[in-house]
Amino acid sequence: MEADELLLLVARGDQNAFEQLYTLVSGPVFGLVRRVVRDPAQSEEVSQEVLLELWRSAARFDPGRGSALSWILTLAHRRAVDRVRSARAAGEREQREAQRAHHPAFDQVTEEVEAGLEREWVRRCLNRLTALQRQSVTLAYYDGYTYREVAERLSLPLGTVKTRMRDGLTRLRDCLGGAA
Repeated sequence: MEADELLLLVARGDQNAFEQLYTLVSGPVFGLVRRVVRDPAQSEEVSQEVLLELWRSAARFDPGRGSALSWILTLAHRRAVDRVRSARAAGEREQREAQRAHHPAFDQVTEEVEAGLEREWVRRCLNRLTALQRQSVTLAYYDGYTYREVAERLSLPLGTVKTRMRDGLTRLRDCLGGAA
C-alpha cells in the first residue's frame, strides 16, 4: 500500500496501517528533521513527536490538497523548525540572564578603540574582494537580504550568488584569520 491509502486507514484508527506507514515514512521524516535540527538526539525526539502527531491528526489529511508524504514531511519540517526556534530563544534568554547577572568592568575608551580597529580591519578585507563578491556580501550581510533576494536585486541566478558568497566569505575568513 502507498502512504496515501495507509494514512486514510490510520485516520480511521487502523493500527496495522499505522505500523506500515511508520515503516514507510520514518526514514524520510528523520532525514528531513536531521537536516534542520542537526543534533542526532534532538532529531530522534522530534521525529518521534512527528510520528505521534501523525497518529493523532491523520484525520486532518486532505488527499485533495496533496500527497500523504508531502503532508507528513510538511508536519516534520514545521516541528523541526519550531524546535530550532525554541532552542535559539532559550539560548538567547539564558544569554540575556547571564549578561544581567555579570557586568564586568571595562574601559569604554579601550572598547571603542578596539571596535574602530575591527571595523577598519573588516573594511580592508572587504576591499580585497572582487567588486562582484563585495556587492553580494554587502547586500546579504550589511543590508540584510537573503541570498534569493540578492539574486533578484542583481538579476542573477541563485547559484551564481551562492558561489560569489561562498568565495567572498572564504576570502574574508582568510583575510580576517590571517590578521589575528
